[in-house]
Amino acid sequence: MLHRMVGDLMTTAVVSVRPDTSFKDIAEHLADHDITAVPVVDDQGRPVGVVSEADLLRKQEIQTDPGGHLPAAHLLPAERAKAHALTAEALMTSPAITARPQWSVVEAARTMARHHVKRLPVVDDAGRLMGILSRADLLRVFLRRDITIREEIMTDVLTRTLGLDPGAVTVQVTDGRVTLSGTVPQSSLIPIAVRLSESVDGVVDVTHRLRADNDATAGALQP
Repeated sequence: MLHRMVGDLMTTAVVSVRPDTSFKDIAEHLADHDITAVPVVDDQGRPVGVVSEADLLRKQEIQTDPGGHLPAAHLLPAERAKAHALTAEALMTSPAITARPQWSVVEAARTMARHHVKRLPVVDDAGRLMGILSRADLLRVFLRRDITIREEIMTDVLTRTLGLDPGAVTVQVTDGRVTLSGTVPQSSLIPIAVRLSESVDGVVDVTHRLRADNDATAGALQP
């Protein structure tokens, strides 16, 4: 089974800034490239942090409400420091949480969730920036066509991996939802077939109407 790796999904044309890049220059980079964050890299091109729109907006949060309707914002010391920051080094969230191109979609998604981040700079073996992966990039696996998903399950999961007769199991895929129907040689293969089908990129859900051959035979012998 071929799974899409981070290297397949990441954006390689990465916009980055240096630690001494000014507040205004960062804002212009975000606007010009229609992005929401930029990695900050050192002299060797290694990510040392990330500056996001949220980091820049701290400066607005500490401003007095022109209408006088809102009380002053209560920010934590670290947030207040960012509100007064003038360079990427002072604005960035550090250290940068990074990914590797050979990571699976699952590993990248779990890393984002664990660290509460929306994107991961992708680095090579030397730690140098080579791409960036966003949550939107991860969702691209769910754009795979139903016919492509069905073909992968039929060929890679059922025939090549489990060695099943192609005519024994029917695979239906609708909007990423998979239904497996038919018979398999052993009942122990049923949860394996379901689990492997669930792991195919783009699958949203798997249900089954599978029976083992011995179950089918037993049913046929009953009066």
